[in-house]
Amino acid sequence: MTVTDGMPKSPSAEKESAREPVPFGPGSVLWDTMGLYTSAIAGNGVFILQVMHPAIGTVVDRLSSFRTDPLGRAARSFASVQTWVYGGEAAIEEGRRLREMHKPLSAVDEDGNRHHALSAEPWAWVHLTGFYAAVTASRYFAPAPLTPDEEQQVFDEFMNLGRILRVPERMLPKTIPDYWDYFDDMVANTLVPHKVAHEVLAQMGQVPPNVPGPLRPAVAPLSAAGGRLGRLITVGTLPAEARRKLGVSWTASDERRLKVAGQLIGRSTPLLPERVRYMPIAYRARQAARARERLERTLAQRPM
Repeated sequence: MTVTDGMPKSPSAEKESAREPVPFGPGSVLWDTMGLYTSAIAGNGVFILQVMHPAIGTVVDRLSSFRTDPLGRAARSFASVQTWVYGGEAAIEEGRRLREMHKPLSAVDEDGNRHHALSAEPWAWVHLTGFYAAVTASRYFAPAPLTPDEEQQVFDEFMNLGRILRVPERMLPKTIPDYWDYFDDMVANTLVPHKVAHEVLAQMGQVPPNVPGPLRPAVAPLSAAGGRLGRLITVGTLPAEARRKLGVSWTASDERRLKVAGQLIGRSTPLLPERVRYMPIAYRARQAARARERLERTLAQRPM
């Protein structure tokens, strides 16, 4: 059985899907937030939400390198995400590249159902989990939660990002209430406790498999400490229904610990130098943007 979104394209939807995305730049919320190292703290939670989708979980289970090269996979993923926001016109090409890369990817699950990576529903779900992560991260890890106006701007920017990633227009919610209706329905009625999600949780705290043998004893304590914090953040930022499906507990004490960790992260991050706060692609893009602005001001003030 092939997974599809079950929604035939109308002529108007075909026309809408041809809308061109706009590259991001200074002034956008994602420009200021997506490149922060702290933006990665919700990454495992997003990945778990994604692989709980039966199609995504099956394709990742059969074809991904997350087991054998988790650090390399993470590095490639973060570089791609940074390109979406900070790459300018390269972001548009990155969206096309990802579509082409995922075209041949399909896998058969234990029940004999074939799933395709580019089916509209799973392709959209991978992207749309990002808005949930942004809102959740702002609640726990930002100096202050998003205001309604900021949340609307983030929503609009994520819909533009969906166009960069060539998500079909019909799959993009029109409003924030539409988004939460869609998200809650997906969590309740589509997501499953996929074995890949359980594997990701179980791997937290373990030394990555590609760390050389002589280094493993030294790395083990760091992995264990990072795993405890990572699991706290991952489980705590999942929706309650997703936690229930996975059978993981979450107590009031856990919530308090997460809030304390979040406050420390949120208050300390703005105090760090920019080159320490931002990943390399984001830092260089922000530098370049400021240099362009200075050049434009100089040109505007030149003697005529």
